[in-house]
Amino acid sequence: MSGFAVHLTRWQRKHGRHDLPWQGKDAYRVWLSEIMLQQTQVATVIPYYQRFVAAFPTVAALAAASEDEVLAHWSGLGYYARGRNLHKAAQIILEKHHGEFPRVFEQMLELPGIGRSTAAAICALAFHERRAILDGNVRRVLARYSGIAGWTGNKVVEEKLWRQAEALLPQRDVASYTQALMDLGATVCTRSQPKCNECPAQAGCIAFNTGRTNELPTPRPKKAVPERHATFLLLMHGNDILLEKRPGSGIWGGLWCPPQFDDEAAAREWFMRSGMAASEGERLEAFIHTFTHFKLHIMPLKIRLSRKPAHAAQPGSLWLDVEEALRAAIPTPVRSLLKELNRRMG
Repeated sequence: MSGFAVHLTRWQRKHGRHDLPWQGKDAYRVWLSEIMLQQTQVATVIPYYQRFVAAFPTVAALAAASEDEVLAHWSGLGYYARGRNLHKAAQIILEKHHGEFPRVFEQMLELPGIGRSTAAAICALAFHERRAILDGNVRRVLARYSGIAGWTGNKVVEEKLWRQAEALLPQRDVASYTQALMDLGATVCTRSQPKCNECPAQAGCIAFNTGRTNELPTPRPKKAVPERHATFLLLMHGNDILLEKRPGSGIWGGLWCPPQFDDEAAAREWFMRSGMAASEGERLEAFIHTFTHFKLHIMPLKIRLSRKPAHAAQPGSLWLDVEEALRAAIPTPVRSLLKELNRRMG
């Protein structure tokens, strides 16, 4: 083993994380955790993971569930394509692999939502196979340790990091080493204010020894964050609200939302054409929901109907009691709005 690997695995035994609910579990649970941990911190993931596994304890149970059921348990975690891909992958595993999570790296890569690093992590953690990983935390660790400059999302820089990840990979104790890399990036070699004095790899770290810890990894080139606007039409009758299912692709794909429009004029025009009668209407306080690549300015327009239409406004729409809607697959800003509506009605 390289000195780097030796130091990390020794450190992990004493200082690493050993009580995460997916550690030491089968490939299914490791897979769930790896997908949930993409773009999301451990502390946030744990309660979602526990509820998800309780609802879908096996690949077969996940495959048998409806997309709505899966997304309802995913609601609040964000990046909803991850939940949809989990569901699709479970159905493929049931059909092609008889419900057993595949052990072969190349077969994992064929599943939706699984890339090179995720497949490698499953191989290493669940099957103790010798595979290198390169998630966000590991990119930061290796960029600092090896002194690799440049934004880690750049293809040339990424390939350098992959070569370094492969070169440092030990011949044995791969699961412990992989967990050590993840733990080091999450708890010591953090993005800001890294705890270099607690790092087992400090002696060989180029960033530390050259005073470049704050420079590496090179930040992503800054771009102006695009800003978009939307009007949510909150159509209410009693405690019921109209929701519609969004298309499978795009933001909040497959989730239930109030009718959404580019601006208030478009929302009002749609409402006039719908033939529904209003008893009162009001603008609620506008707010901003921030995505990875843009900011969405949301204007909620609440309209209370004098009578509820016999049918939903269009296919893919339905009326739900607000309490029931809060249990459905809805995105975070809609959940916040409905909680506020519920509070007002209560």
